[in-house]
Amino acid sequence: MKKGIFLLSIVFFSQITFGQKTLTLQDSIANYFNEIKIATKKNQQLWGKDLYGALLFVNPASRQLFSNAPDSADILKTDNKIYSGELPNNVNIANTSLHWSGKDWAMIMLPLPTNKQDRINSLAHELFHKAQPSLGFSLFNIENNHLDQKNGRIYLRLELEAIKKAIYSTTITEMKKHLTNSLMFRKYRYSIYPNAETTENLLELNEGIAEYTG
Repeated sequence: MKKGIFLLSIVFFSQITFGQKTLTLQDSIANYFNEIKIATKKNQQLWGKDLYGALLFVNPASRQLFSNAPDSADILKTDNKIYSGELPNNVNIANTSLHWSGKDWAMIMLPLPTNKQDRINSLAHELFHKAQPSLGFSLFNIENNHLDQKNGRIYLRLELEAIKKAIYSTTITEMKKHLTNSLMFRKYRYSIYPNAETTENLLELNEGIAEYTG
């Protein structure tokens, strides 16, 4: 009896296994394109236009890329509406917007986040940068190297922690205290790094609006 039940179990799970479609990398990529396409269309009232456009997903290790659109130089080959190829060595890999092979793209490095909302946030962020000039926002790529230095990072993190505490404050008095602390950390950082106020403001304008879009 037990042997018979065991054999039936093997047959049952074998049918389930063979009946399921094995998801390929192309399946996942197509799903990611569809997710952001739906999200941008649903929220096009944010900037008065649909931000969906040409995307490049790039594997930094192999430089293999996948796209939702063809390139002008016909470098990418299509397979079931997914375009693929290899990114040339002279093109830097990063989460960014770029002009390549006759077209403006939003580039995102693989792997994408496992959480759906995080994926949509990342893709919408870079699609905003791609559309940024047409929306009337200047592109600011100002260096803020001081934020990679010890004191720059410490006082930035202290500022952010103070803002976080202000958000979760339960009284106005407590909120004001934490906001005051955050401004003190920021002002001190500005005092030890000349011109930081200007460069950080440009960074916040550039990346803050993109992150808000995401």
